[in-house]
Amino acid sequence: MTLLYHASDLHFGAEDTAALDWFVARVGQDTPDAVIITGDLTMRARSAEFAAAQRWLTDLSVPVLVEPGNHDLPYFNPVRRIWRPYGRVMRLQEKLHDGVSVDGVHLVSLPTTARAQWRLNWSKGKVGRRDLHEAVQSLEASPSEKCRIVLTHHPLVEAATRTSGRTTGGRAALEAIAAAGAHAVLSGHVHDPFDRQVVTAHGPVRLIGAGTLSERVRATPPSFNRLTVDSGALLADVCAMN
Repeated sequence: MTLLYHASDLHFGAEDTAALDWFVARVGQDTPDAVIITGDLTMRARSAEFAAAQRWLTDLSVPVLVEPGNHDLPYFNPVRRIWRPYGRVMRLQEKLHDGVSVDGVHLVSLPTTARAQWRLNWSKGKVGRRDLHEAVQSLEASPSEKCRIVLTHHPLVEAATRTSGRTTGGRAALEAIAAAGAHAVLSGHVHDPFDRQVVTAHGPVRLIGAGTLSERVRATPPSFNRLTVDSGALLADVCAMN
């Protein structure tokens, strides 16, 4: 059996210290095979916020995989946002672990953030053609016996949560990764957990969203998802603070 912890939207700079301490304690109890963070490590992508996030993630003492969120792109430096939007996130990931391998599970990144968009709200999701192509290739190269999980920040399609992802190209991306053999998509952004199965032309795909460990809660208290994979079957439980 493989055990994964799925958290999202930590928002260092607006983090909930009690929620982070609670998560650390749960990691110490369970010792998951990996922790997956589906974006928004920081609030404003400041270097001090990334440094605080790195210290906290390193202290977990388990493999960590980070998918960038819209808050992790530079807010106050337009030059850096255009030319090196993911520089700090990628350096952080390299310092944590150079790739994460988990038995029985194939994890695939599908970025949904954009340095710029043809709409006013750049916080919403967008799937680029190159990123989708690379995700599809990775899925198709995965051994058939593995549970194939795609990591995004924004939900590819809406999940009846208070906050929306409004991901441009999300439905088409869902169809493409379903055709390539994806079993599930993990995401964040909306700050409320959800778990739904979406029917595609190539079969159903499970969409699982994590809540937040920050002060920016919506309808749900701070929470994360506890995922187990056993013989290809994926079980997800929401763990929320009392």
